[in-house]
Amino acid sequence: MAISEKKRSIVRLLAILLILALIAGVAVYLGTYYHASPDAMETIANPPAGVTVETADGRIAFVPEHPTAGLIFYPGGKVQYEAYAPLMAACAERGILCVLVHMPCNLAVFAPNAADGIAEQYPEINRWYVGGHSLGGAFAARYAAKHADALEGLILLAAYATDDLTDSGLAVLSVVGTEDGVLNVGKYDACRTNLPADAEECVIEGGNHAQFGSYGAQSGDGTAKITPGEQWAQTVSAIEARMGAKDTED
Repeated sequence: MAISEKKRSIVRLLAILLILALIAGVAVYLGTYYHASPDAMETIANPPAGVTVETADGRIAFVPEHPTAGLIFYPGGKVQYEAYAPLMAACAERGILCVLVHMPCNLAVFAPNAADGIAEQYPEINRWYVGGHSLGGAFAARYAAKHADALEGLILLAAYATDDLTDSGLAVLSVVGTEDGVLNVGKYDACRTNLPADAEECVIEGGNHAQFGSYGAQSGDGTAKITPGEQWAQTVSAIEARMGAKDTED
């Protein structure tokens, strides 16, 4: 009997140690992420002329003087959301009001409905898009599938939609870089059938995965052959063309 009780004690101890190890592993995983670059943080502190930055409720809004459309943006997985400030500020310069949403533990899976309530805060905007980078793009697509009636379209950066959007009526843009080493190309190609027939694709020659944001090199990514600024500029041009946000008289 004493031996049996000793074995049970050992089993309980091993179980406790295993649980503690799992908790520690999860904590390390969630606490390890790609940090926004100093340049990205500087963009928030000192945005371009004509763009106002508003921060509240875990969101950062880049508001142009005369916005003509809105974009709610989901950050990539394990990426600090401020890292997308340069891209969002550049879009705002072209008349697109951009709202960056924070994700708990930097993972969109923990806040798939982060876009809720944002459009109501800017009643002057009547054309809204949702978009995101990588994992954030996948969850933006899922959100779009469930809220297609309230949205004009979807912007995917190095991402794909796993939900069927073929009859959604959404205007969809997919932007990818030729040097992307992180995007699962097989899944990306397979999921093309989930997009509307008029979905547009922009392929950035020399662009990679990480340069849609500003957070340094990403593990497994390819080496970009263009600068981050060049990749942002091409991305903004594609987004602007798809959203039609720029005043054609400018």
